[in-house]
Amino acid sequence: MSDMLRVSLVQLDLKWGNVEENLQSITRLISGLKNATDLIVLPEMFSSGFMMENKDQIAPKAEMTINWMMNQAKELKSTILGSIIVEEDGVYYNRLYCVDGEKIICSYDKRHLFRMGEEQEHFKGGDERVIFTIGKWRIRPLVCYDLRFPVWSRNQNNYDLLLYVANWPEARQDVWSILLKARAIENQSFVLGVNRIGQDGMGLSYAGGSVVYDSKGKELIKCVDNQEAILNASLSLDELNGFRAKFPVHLDADSFQINK
Repeated sequence: MSDMLRVSLVQLDLKWGNVEENLQSITRLISGLKNATDLIVLPEMFSSGFMMENKDQIAPKAEMTINWMMNQAKELKSTILGSIIVEEDGVYYNRLYCVDGEKIICSYDKRHLFRMGEEQEHFKGGDERVIFTIGKWRIRPLVCYDLRFPVWSRNQNNYDLLLYVANWPEARQDVWSILLKARAIENQSFVLGVNRIGQDGMGLSYAGGSVVYDSKGKELIKCVDNQEAILNASLSLDELNGFRAKFPVHLDADSFQINK
């Protein structure tokens, strides 16, 4: 099995609260990826934009959205990942799903809820660390505000790719880029970030800045700001493991425990 992982970053403008239109737009954008990629990464709340007040209107469409993800994964012969709004027993979650053409591979509930936007007033945070695999690759998915918390993101020698899906406003674009690069260096891991563009229903603007860094913090690919795009990259596990063996920072890492 190849040590290479083909990843596709989908940077797009999300239509506020319009699940059907967003899914149609993404379907058109990714239609050319059949047999061309292993992992397609969509932004945070890719079906609706970063909504809270009207979450009760979006959550009932979660099953439809997951089925769409699975159908697209089957058609394109790939794995698809992104977060959506879901509801269980009256409780709402910002939940990331990773699916293939047959099943849900894993799900992750965003742990750090964006206090400045009162996300914690509308959603419940998760406390489970999730890692899934594609071939030889171990992949850790996280969501937006999680990026600001290095302890939660910390590599305990159990992942090779750290990825973040986001609705990260343009006003803090420099922070997005700096923190993604820092996470790559400190965790000796590839880091991938996918962000949206456009303006949401609250008047916030998003520039994108979707990007992949290698374990030395080198930028491998980056989407042009404020443009819809799909960028593809091929990542080498042999290259990553070679660097880790040559420069084994992880052997001196501090042990820690996270209290739930």
